[in-house]
Amino acid sequence: MSVDPSKAQDVWKDAGKEVQFTVLELNRKDRDKELAAVKEFVDRFQAITRSLRIRAQESDLHVALGFSNAAWDYLFPNADKPKELETYQTIKGDKYEMPATKGDIFMHVRANDRATVYEFMRQIMMFIGDVTTTLDETHGFRYFEGRSIIGFIDGTENPEIDEAKDYAIIGDEDPEFENGSYAFAQKWHHDMDIWNALSTETQEKAVGRKKFSDLELFDKDKFKNSHNVASQAKINGVTQNIVRMNVPFSEPAEKTTGTYFIGYARHWNVTKTMLTNMVNKHDYLLSFSKILTGQLFFIPSKTVLAKITDGDFD
Repeated sequence: MSVDPSKAQDVWKDAGKEVQFTVLELNRKDRDKELAAVKEFVDRFQAITRSLRIRAQESDLHVALGFSNAAWDYLFPNADKPKELETYQTIKGDKYEMPATKGDIFMHVRANDRATVYEFMRQIMMFIGDVTTTLDETHGFRYFEGRSIIGFIDGTENPEIDEAKDYAIIGDEDPEFENGSYAFAQKWHHDMDIWNALSTETQEKAVGRKKFSDLELFDKDKFKNSHNVASQAKINGVTQNIVRMNVPFSEPAEKTTGTYFIGYARHWNVTKTMLTNMVNKHDYLLSFSKILTGQLFFIPSKTVLAKITDGDFD
């Protein structure tokens, strides 16, 4: 077997202009009923995607569906499990922490217009809504030319598309779950009054890049805890990559503004190392932010989704 991106879900940097993240929790009242609903939901998820890509061709719809470790154990207790799938636990440091929150089913939907995202979610919830409770529903958007909500260009360090498969898609190290991915989803709230009170020079030192041109600063010009220093992951001396997207969300009148972070990785350990480093190195972004949610999800390949629908994992 070999990695085949056509068999993977949409785990690339295609942020879209309109985005919705949804986290659901299974009701855990009647497993047989809920498993039957999940099978139908997984099948419909793919069918609705295909249909809307025909109906709304200019919308450029991309979707990803995942399950947490807790959901996998509940739904498929006798099935094999992806090697690195675990229940995310709160990462604590001496000053900051990245909390773990509940979640069984994760959906990441993005398109060029809100109508397509709405229609996708409206239809899909017809098949899963009765057996789940919504824990979080976040609507994000593209901010100008793809900037994060704090004003910097997002995703500069992402690998190019032809290389992304090496960082985002599971390979032959886990043959049964090849072409899957590990997704870490995390919701941040920012105190924008604090951030906006900083000078541009201070903001650049905090992020590690120029705000307008996106040029990376020399190390001597960055804060020691700048974001692009603190969030690096090196394993055996080699810098690691994942595919990451920082999606802005905001309700300005209520002063609710933040970032929804989604990271797709071939190896969960890489993302986990990045998160741990951010806490231990006091990433500057944590100084004006509160993290609201966090959980790890496995994004199955299309092959595994078909097996779920067919009952091969019962």
